[in-house]
Amino acid sequence: MKTLKTIVAACLLLITVGVTAQNDKDKKIMKDAEKAKTTLMAKDAGLDKFFQNSSGYAIFPNVGKGGLIIGGASGNGVLYENGIATGMASLKKINIGLQAGGQAVIQVVFFETDDALAKFKEGNYEFSAEASAVIADKGASEDANYNDGVIVFALPKAGLMADASIGGQKFEYDAFK
Repeated sequence: MKTLKTIVAACLLLITVGVTAQNDKDKKIMKDAEKAKTTLMAKDAGLDKFFQNSSGYAIFPNVGKGGLIIGGASGNGVLYENGIATGMASLKKINIGLQAGGQAVIQVVFFETDDALAKFKEGNYEFSAEASAVIADKGASEDANYNDGVIVFALPKAGLMADASIGGQKFEYDAFK
């Protein structure tokens, strides 16, 4: 009987630790990601087909970017599989070219296939310089197509930035334990 109580207590402890594994920062990012999804859907309802049919997606609710000749961007987000959050992600971007200003955007990356999603989950994923985001606007998703199993939508939130530069984005992923 004592052994059974010990096993039950250990299981409850593991479940509690698993449920509370996310820290306050992660919880805020997750809440912001849900709000960002609602905002994106309100802007372009056609995005629903990507949310419903992709193997997974990463939402970065607050990406800050800025530059003057040399620029960069960074943000934190959440990876979802079948609509369920499975881990946290971060993005970093550096670019060079004609650019000036600063801007905050929502960015969502959709993965068409399990292979594309698996590459992202390896934790060290990069977009080439040719990858570009479709600006999320009414009807913009209608003609948008995946490129190498990935498509990116971005929605400006605040600020103004003129940008004609090249660079790449690097992503990192940490699965929930």
